[in-house]
Amino acid sequence: METANWMYDAILYIYALSLLFYFSDFMHASRKAKRIGTGLLVFVWILQTGYLIAKLYLSHPDQNTFLYWLAFSWLLATVSLVISRFFHIDYIVFFANVVSFAVLALNLYSGMGGGTSYEPWQATRELLIVHISLVLCAYVSLTIGALLAGMYLFLHHRLKRKRWSQVVRRYPSLDTIERYADRAVIIGVPLLAMSLAIATVSLIVEGRAMLLLDWKVLTSFASLVMYIAYVYQRAVKDRPGHQMAKLYIIAFCMLLLNLMTNSFSSFH
Repeated sequence: METANWMYDAILYIYALSLLFYFSDFMHASRKAKRIGTGLLVFVWILQTGYLIAKLYLSHPDQNTFLYWLAFSWLLATVSLVISRFFHIDYIVFFANVVSFAVLALNLYSGMGGGTSYEPWQATRELLIVHISLVLCAYVSLTIGALLAGMYLFLHHRLKRKRWSQVVRRYPSLDTIERYADRAVIIGVPLLAMSLAIATVSLIVEGRAMLLLDWKVLTSFASLVMYIAYVYQRAVKDRPGHQMAKLYIIAFCMLLLNLMTNSFSSFH
């Protein structure tokens, strides 16, 4: 992204990191993750406050829309922090900040600097960089998770049949593998969801909504649905580890199908 917009970029990426920790708390009710997520959110709020004050001081008539949505995102973050501090309604804090982050990212279309609005191609470039950054990190995390799920199934199969070997002895415990696979999901799923949300709204704003019916886009959302099903089963239903590992592998296969359909897609 442009160096002149380094603070806005920093707000976006730190916000995304904060949401990852909040998602970890959502999955496992982790106090440590919640504290880190809240600390990062406070830092984001401070940066947002400073950025908003600076923009208001240097306001320009062409920036009214940008300032409006910037203030909306700031207020949403402010209210979520108040709720977190005084009312302890955890889930609403997470969901409110997902909306706030989305507004902040999509606000790139309103123009950011010097009283000059972005041209559509400039805004698209900014969002494309954010989209690619998020989706690449998501793919890496989910790939690691799939490898761990495969290790879990292999080790579970060997232990169930009491087939000991030097390879089995070198494996970590099932609990350890399961814990790290969950962490991969905690990182990968929110990143994938945020990247798809940015891509979707970008297509709508650019007037290319028909591309939402593209095979690659549809398989991307199908992959996300599979991973959300995994998160639901893991967090709410508390399924056995080997069943969750199989669901993880199925979700990853859907993701691989998405990656191998470039030749059938006009999206990118």
